[in-house]
Amino acid sequence: MLNLSVTKETWPIRGAFTISRGAKTQADIVVAEISDGRQKGRGECVPYPRYGETVSGVMAQINSCADDLKDGMTRDDLQQRLAPGAARNALDCALWDWQAKQTGVPVWKLAGLARPLPLTTAYTLSLDAPQAMASAAHTAKARPLLKLKLAGDALDLERIKAVARAAPDARLIVDANEAWTFETLQAMAPLLSNLHVDLIEQPLPAGEDKALTAFSSAIPLCADESVHDAASLGHLSGRYDAINIKLDKTGGLTEAIRLAAAARAGGLRLMVGCMVGTSLAMAPAALIGGQADFVDLDGPLLLARDRSPALRYEGSTLHPPEKALWG
Repeated sequence: MLNLSVTKETWPIRGAFTISRGAKTQADIVVAEISDGRQKGRGECVPYPRYGETVSGVMAQINSCADDLKDGMTRDDLQQRLAPGAARNALDCALWDWQAKQTGVPVWKLAGLARPLPLTTAYTLSLDAPQAMASAAHTAKARPLLKLKLAGDALDLERIKAVARAAPDARLIVDANEAWTFETLQAMAPLLSNLHVDLIEQPLPAGEDKALTAFSSAIPLCADESVHDAASLGHLSGRYDAINIKLDKTGGLTEAIRLAAAARAGGLRLMVGCMVGTSLAMAPAALIGGQADFVDLDGPLLLARDRSPALRYEGSTLHPPEKALWG
């Protein structure tokens, strides 16, 4: 019998985090904690308005599983009980964490994954004017991989050029968050090869991917908003080169593992990403990072403070989670 508690937490962001859809100065997260009276398990999620989620709605979804948990609901049961999304992510990760603590076996071993090793994470530059983004890039120029948030306006190319000049040794990921048109992509992609750009993330709105079928991009294209779980992979064939796996989209580590395997089998490269959250949200995602070509788990680096215990970051090197945090 597992008892459930659900709490909302607010964590201030260092400055503001701005993408094409808007800006925020705090991360509103939900934490699910389950307990058998001896051992506890925790999972964190970030409700995302882009997918119609609210904090109150996600908390209600999680709380709706309280009786199921008392009746012995398993992770497999959970996959049928809730749809992919933030609520299922928090519960799925809490169940993994509880099992690891209850058995004394780390999650990576329970899940049949490779032992986690240090990862190199991207560091995100928030959307701003080109000169402001160049200034932020200069401050972060020692980081090997930078991710730029773009707006879909006439200044995007100048933003990329400014960042490339300010951080000449960094490789770049550019992320339009669905803000480009197909015509913008056609014009931009050929210009990026000489600007250290390794990946273009979600250039077009989800649902408008069909235009990519006959398009040959000079830079690999990565689906984010267009892919959530393994069931959503089918329409990506021939349109994208990579996918961004986020646990708040897959609905937890369980489905993220399935999605990673299915994507690899389909010849897609992997990126592991995150919403802006604390180390508790990054820890389970880090277990997928060993399979990924690109890691973007910098959420805690964007916050004014992190929870304790926290993940250890040394520059852009992310160290595996300790069991006191998760897993």
